[in-house]
Amino acid sequence: MAASNTEGSPGTSMHEVNGKESSFPLSVASPEVPTEATPWFELPVDSQNRAKVIKFLSFSRPHMLTFHLSWLSFFTCFVSTFAAAPLVPIIRDNLNLTKADIGHAGVASVSGTIFSRLVMGAVCDMLGPRHGCAFLLLLSAPAVFCMSLVSTATGFVAVRFMIGFSLATFVSCQYWMSVTFNSKIVGTANGTAAGWGNMGGGATQLIMPLLYQVIHKMGVTPFTAWRIAFFVPGLMHLIMGILILCQGQDLPDGNLTSLHKKGDVHKDEFSKVLWCAVTNYRTWVFVFLYGYSLGVELTTDNVIAEYFYDRFHLKLPTAGIVAASSGLANIFARSVGGLASDFGARKFGMRGRLWNLWILQTLGGLFCIWLGKANTLPLSILAMILFSICTQAAEGATFGIVPFISRRSLGVVSGMTGAGGNVGAALAQFLFFTSAKYSGADGLTYMGVMIIACTLPATLVHFPPWGSMFLPQSKGVTEEHFYASEWTSAEKEKGLHHGSVKFAENSRSERGKRVASVRTPLETTPPGV
Repeated sequence: MAASNTEGSPGTSMHEVNGKESSFPLSVASPEVPTEATPWFELPVDSQNRAKVIKFLSFSRPHMLTFHLSWLSFFTCFVSTFAAAPLVPIIRDNLNLTKADIGHAGVASVSGTIFSRLVMGAVCDMLGPRHGCAFLLLLSAPAVFCMSLVSTATGFVAVRFMIGFSLATFVSCQYWMSVTFNSKIVGTANGTAAGWGNMGGGATQLIMPLLYQVIHKMGVTPFTAWRIAFFVPGLMHLIMGILILCQGQDLPDGNLTSLHKKGDVHKDEFSKVLWCAVTNYRTWVFVFLYGYSLGVELTTDNVIAEYFYDRFHLKLPTAGIVAASSGLANIFARSVGGLASDFGARKFGMRGRLWNLWILQTLGGLFCIWLGKANTLPLSILAMILFSICTQAAEGATFGIVPFISRRSLGVVSGMTGAGGNVGAALAQFLFFTSAKYSGADGLTYMGVMIIACTLPATLVHFPPWGSMFLPQSKGVTEEHFYASEWTSAEKEKGLHHGSVKFAENSRSERGKRVASVRTPLETTPPGV
């Protein structure tokens, strides 16, 4: 048989094991010929069929098509969730909204997502990201269309709450990237996909005022024009939902439900998946940390256009353009955070990823304080751009680490972390931008202080095989021990942990430049792992 299944060659890979197979994959005579046992891929893959390179201009199946579908779905939901923000100066006159009403609507827009992201994490683990993402897009589309019918402050708050559920597509996006791309580039993949999706928060600051102006110039009254504009994001939901159902794929090997039926992938028990996530303290630390990176970005998306409109007396389209520069930084900023995370890991291992996150998020807090203190338009714009870049890069750096917290509970951990972002957004919006007690400038200043303080828990995160910001790795603990510890002895006897072991083998890059240690036998797990 040809010895052609060198790791990295296109098509040379092994399906996720389920305990029924031998521990060692068989060689394949001709990897160039697609077969059911050895699928052919255009990109080089690892032993889990995860791509080892990213080609952003490619739409090759399944890796790059999955990449583009995931970020476009998230982009669509960001556009719809924050579509009302740049039109608030018009909507508040039409519905007689007070500052408290606008603040409560902002809180509502990110609060519903807390629950939906938790659910989406479980859906990804049990049913796959394809169904979860597509159904959420289609189910939230009516809520977007309903925005054109609201006539009271209560209705405005309620509809923004329902549209906000769609932001759970972030979880499916990050889950998809984590099971599609190799651990050496997972930070870049997660950062770029989420960053391009988050860019919808900036794009909507341009799209909605432009749609409003075009419709208004056609002779439609202002109070009707803003309502008609909401039909565009509603149609985007329908189109993306259908595309994902028809073209999406859960894993490089195929859709999860089909793989379950074939026995190629073990169907885990939800209670055990959830337990692994909630009993891992790293999960909760990252829930907290993400609340003050994504959370403050979501808060900024809600308030920044109104802030520039009121403080510097800009026209509505101009305020929208200035506000858009904040969200549009996602086209590169979140990717930079992911790239920096991967680069730090190559040099310093997981400790490099942790230091990278702390530095970026702390800088974001400092620039947020400056934004609140700046008294001129040019300085405010500069401070806002620097704040946005650092905050968004910190988001990318966060999800350069999240895939390593738990392999068994990847979806639930991603969902909980994503929900933490929305908890932080709701809290920041409620504390600083709902009451008339604080001006917009004061709210931004205090939010910056909160970011710096709430980033300190990053110093507490320790991965036994790799260490923490200040402490080295635990002696005698390997990646295989760490990820196999999520499975019971009975499950290991059935071979159900083999997927985690393969992931562990591909995660040795998190050691950085230090020499790889000898593998420890899987049957002996050091205490405390």
